[in-house]
Amino acid sequence: MAEDNLEFNELEGPTPPDGGDTGHEIEMTGLPEIGDLPRSAKDLEAVYDIPVQVSAVLGKSTMQVSQLLKLGRGAVIELDRKVGEAIDIYVNNRLVARGEVVVVEDRLGITMTEIIKTERAT
Repeated sequence: MAEDNLEFNELEGPTPPDGGDTGHEIEMTGLPEIGDLPRSAKDLEAVYDIPVQVSAVLGKSTMQVSQLLKLGRGAVIELDRKVGEAIDIYVNNRLVARGEVVVVEDRLGITMTEIIKTERAT
């Protein structure tokens, strides 16, 4: 019977345990080569002049448009944060850190107290 002589050379799968060749190559695209990764701060010089938007959010509040239109000079909007609670620091609308408000000479500043590490989407 001819079916007894079937060969499975076209199946894809992992490398056989004996280390033999499967006849298939896997191409990894979109991943940087080890030599392409930055190794020092000097390797990042190309991005040093790219502007980014940094925002410090003291708190948030939700209200109806009718309430918003009634606000005037001196109005107080209650935020969702308490005094002394950490504020959120965003870079290009991405949460990157939390911190505290400080005064530097006659200006407000931020001291970062926690760096937020997020999983990058692939």
